[in-house]
Amino acid sequence: MAELSRERLHALLRAMPKAELHIHIEGSLEPELIFRLAQRNGLVPAYPSVQALRAAYAFGDLQSFLDIYYAGASVLRHEQDFFDLAWAYFERAAADHVVHAEVFFDPQTHTERGVPMRAIIVGLAHAARRAHAELGISARLILCFLRHLSEEAALATLEQALPYREHFIGLGLDSSERGHPPEKFARVFARGRELGLHLVAHAGEEGPPAYIRSALDSLLVERIDHGVRCLEDPALVQRLVAERVPLTVCPLSNVKLRVFGSLAEHNLPALLDAGLCVTLNSDDPAYFGGYLNDNFIATFDALPQLGRAQAYQLARNSFEASFAPAADKARWVRELDDCFATTAA
Repeated sequence: MAELSRERLHALLRAMPKAELHIHIEGSLEPELIFRLAQRNGLVPAYPSVQALRAAYAFGDLQSFLDIYYAGASVLRHEQDFFDLAWAYFERAAADHVVHAEVFFDPQTHTERGVPMRAIIVGLAHAARRAHAELGISARLILCFLRHLSEEAALATLEQALPYREHFIGLGLDSSERGHPPEKFARVFARGRELGLHLVAHAGEEGPPAYIRSALDSLLVERIDHGVRCLEDPALVQRLVAERVPLTVCPLSNVKLRVFGSLAEHNLPALLDAGLCVTLNSDDPAYFGGYLNDNFIATFDALPQLGRAQAYQLARNSFEASFAPAADKARWVRELDDCFATTAA
């Protein structure tokens, strides 16, 4: 593929259809919405202003981020709050030409505060249905467990969510990796397999490559969220390539949480060169500096070896790695091909 000017490449990155497979809906909670929901629910925010809250978004590691993340999520109390949260994300996703989104949500963040499971799932599901009807976005929900809590708590959360099984397609594992290896959750993921749910897990971000192996072997996941540390283990890379295991990589998040010192140091080019099924995603965009197109543009600007061919591969990988029906994937790939053909013309 012929290379484009930086301006035309930016235009292509913005315009091309794409899927987002690693987005925590609570991580899209913008400070302005935090303050609106706090006011609506009669709560006093921990910070005096939107500006003061944004200024606090300076994280030294994953745990320092999680502390402020959970504090922000405390304003979510009612079904309407969860609808408003998800709808705000879907509007931004539509502007980024996201045609399919598989959205993580963390019920334990809310049920521990007494929020009913129904309010969480029904509110999010309502927004997903409306996004499909009004914005043309295919949207699915993935229920995630907090790995710093016990497996017993995860099993109880799953059982509590089963009356709303029709509204989510999979299970995930997130929160702090260190000291919480994937095998800790083998029973709850086995239960998910019995239920026919898709399985994914965060691994190989702050945790070692061994956590990626454990997620594959102990949890039998279909996708690895993050996974950037796989390159430390060449045999693991060979396995990921051979088994075509997708990695949902989040560049701005990786820099914000000090996985890499800068975007220019990110190993995305090496991951692509190794033949891995890499996708680009925004993770927690309200906290990490940008939504999906922001991640594409900032990453491609910082890594000049990335161009038109890599943009196409990342977008196509996102469809391949999704849990969408084959017919939808094929349609999106045709739309992607049309977009690139138009650019070439």
